[in-house]
This record gives sequence, C-alpha cells and structure tokens, in this order.
Amino acid sequence: MRYVPTTVKRDLRIIGERFSQQRKLLLLTIADVAQRAGVSPTTVSNLEQGKAVRSDSMLAIARVLQLADAIVTASDPYRTDLGRLRANEQLPKRVRR
Repeated sequence: MRYVPTTVKRDLRIIGERFSQQRKLLLLTIADVAQRAGVSPTTVSNLEQGKAVRSDSMLAIARVLQLADAIVTASDPYRTDLGRLRANEQLPKRVRR
C-alpha cells in the first residue's frame, strides 16, 4: 500500500504506543519480546514506532504482551451496535454489488 490514510497512520502510532507501554509494564525488553514472538527486534521496534508490520507478526507480539485476546474480542462484529441489531438475521453467504 503506497498511500496510507492519515487516520490509519494515527491508529498505527496509537497501537505502537500502547504496545510499548504494555511491554514496559511487563518489564520486557524489545529483544525479549522479539525472541518470544519469533520475530526480529526491528519488527518489534517498527511496531512500537507506528510503522506497518505484517499482521501475523503483530498478533505474535500481541500474544507475548497479553493483548491478543483483547484484539480478537474487539474484532467480533456482533459486539458492534449494528451487529447486535442484526444478530438474529441470517448472514448472506457472500455480498455482491
């Protein structure tokens, strides 16, 4: 992706800051997290700086930092207002335009 919208850049920066804070709360170094997640220290550093990293790397780091369950829960569409309203409707197999 060449162009990254401003809101996405902001979200990446906020997520990076929160991952960094959690790492420090757990008293872990970047090297500790990288080793446990099976990624390079550069990947952990890039994530904490708000740079884009692969989603599997981000989730591996989140698992080490005990944040993965919250991310998975937050992605549940039935926890949104619209999802709760449509919870009893049958979802279509696919959406076409």
